Amino acid sequence: MFYLIVAVFVAGYAAIALEHSLKIDKSAPALVTAALVWVCIAFGGENIYPGMESFQEYLKLHPGASAIEFVTHHELIEHLGAISEILFFLLGAMTIVEIIDSHGGFNILSKIIRTTGKVRLLWIFSFLTFFMSAVLDNLTTTIVMIALMRKIIGGRHTRWFFASMIVIAANAGGAWSPIGDVTTIMLWIGGQVTALSIIVKVLLPSVVCMVVPLTIVSFTMKGNAVQPSRTDRARSVVPTTDRERWTILVAGVMGLLFVPVFKSVTHLPPYIGMLFVLGIMWIMTEILHRRKQSELKLKLTLTGILKKVDTPTIFFFLGILLAVAGLESAGHLNILSVFLDEKIHNIYAINLAIGTLSSIVDNVPLVAGTMGMYEVTTPEILSTIVDPEKAAYLNYFTADGTFWNLLAYCAGTGGSMLIIGSAAGVAAMGIMKIDFLWYVKKVTLLAAAGYFAGVVVYYLL
Repeated sequence: MFYLIVAVFVAGYAAIALEHSLKIDKSAPALVTAALVWVCIAFGGENIYPGMESFQEYLKLHPGASAIEFVTHHELIEHLGAISEILFFLLGAMTIVEIIDSHGGFNILSKIIRTTGKVRLLWIFSFLTFFMSAVLDNLTTTIVMIALMRKIIGGRHTRWFFASMIVIAANAGGAWSPIGDVTTIMLWIGGQVTALSIIVKVLLPSVVCMVVPLTIVSFTMKGNAVQPSRTDRARSVVPTTDRERWTILVAGVMGLLFVPVFKSVTHLPPYIGMLFVLGIMWIMTEILHRRKQSELKLKLTLTGILKKVDTPTIFFFLGILLAVAGLESAGHLNILSVFLDEKIHNIYAINLAIGTLSSIVDNVPLVAGTMGMYEVTTPEILSTIVDPEKAAYLNYFTADGTFWNLLAYCAGTGGSMLIIGSAAGVAAMGIMKIDFLWYVKKVTLLAAAGYFAGVVVYYLL
């Protein structure tokens, strides 16, 4: 069963990649893959879990419990809780963006950006995304920037390419900020890095990670962007006043910016703050449109807006994250982490491998596994090491050490090499219906060039 789980995951991954060839929405194979992975775990748990420390700890609290009880009452609930945080955050962010869009807020922003040249637009969108994702997070920023991009640029493949570059910029922008990505938040809260250290040491490599693909594209991309289709322009005409548009735009943007502040003050998960902001926006729209006719009110309040939210993307997230959680629960990712440490034993090579792997599986369990493998080296530990070579190696793992900052960069940006490798990429894939194989052909090498260039810059620094 242990190897069958891998086979099921690979087959499901292939079905997602071949979505357009199979003519089956990627959300369907993602859900099927997740279910089959956990079915395999359920039937093979008696052979998989007995030697695991987590199962032994569970047995101490629940003597006589079986492997299937451990799976259903502990593992699934724990992983579903973590996944639900992401799903509710995503649902809240997508709904807030849809509220702004339904009120014409992005029409205001699109009028400010007057240039039509593709290269200029690409640099503008990329830099806006880069700095926004450091303040917000890469997932929310991607959703906002794609919504804005669709108001300015038409043509399916052009939109796909712009959305892909937004993903690269969002992941790069999130890597150097302590609140820009889930993995950097984990390292920051865990004490592996401090806010000032990650900004100083990772900012320049992150800029290079974004600028290298942009520079390459600048020599090949020509012409002006095509205007959105008539259908899109018709949708952008909304029955709201300028005052209502500005009110909702400012409230929505300020609300999104408030989420990281809410987390810092309350120490509650970000999705609580996002749901709080969504509730405030809901109340605002109800008050703002309470005197309007019922048909118009339905279009501009959440009762009607919720119908426009891209539900298949939510299911796709659920399926792919639940499938990856199965690999983590069954021990596949832990075996991989140990293999990297034993066979490579070089901090640059290990982090390069982790970043590359994060384009295939979620970077959160990879970083969590890495944090579990390596302890933060304290001065007291270093003082007890006699071997100079070992002391030099362990020095990389001190707080704010070379290993941890490089891990933040690699895990944050490596996922850009595949559209499915990051939360931002998965969101873009779902919203824009980007073809997996198209991304591999057109964007993967660009993202890889930026990723490896950033590592080189980090090494030189």
